[in-house]
Amino acid sequence: MALPAPINVTPNALEHIKALLESRGKPSAGIRLGVRSKGCSGLSYTLEYADDESGFDEVVQLDDGVKLMIDPKAIMFVLGTEMDYSVDKMEEGFVFRNPNEKGRCGCGESFHV
Repeated sequence: MALPAPINVTPNALEHIKALLESRGKPSAGIRLGVRSKGCSGLSYTLEYADDESGFDEVVQLDDGVKLMIDPKAIMFVLGTEMDYSVDKMEEGFVFRNPNEKGRCGCGESFHV
């Protein structure tokens, strides 16, 4: 029996990831998701192009051969998270719905678990 993916990526997020990778102008292994210390609640999500796969990354194979690599230091903070891409009148960007969050700062910049 296959284990569930550590993170769920919505179709909107997948389409935006594919567009980012295509517009980069050079080959990429995928996108790497991490967390870092930042903001008033402690942690924030990071996304960056991944030029190669680290042997320690948790690799999530998405549709169309797209890979999302989760930094090993971030995996325990993002288990069960849904990654979406949202566009509204005032902002657009990736949105993370993390069932493990215990709180989030008022501006939405950081979270804690």
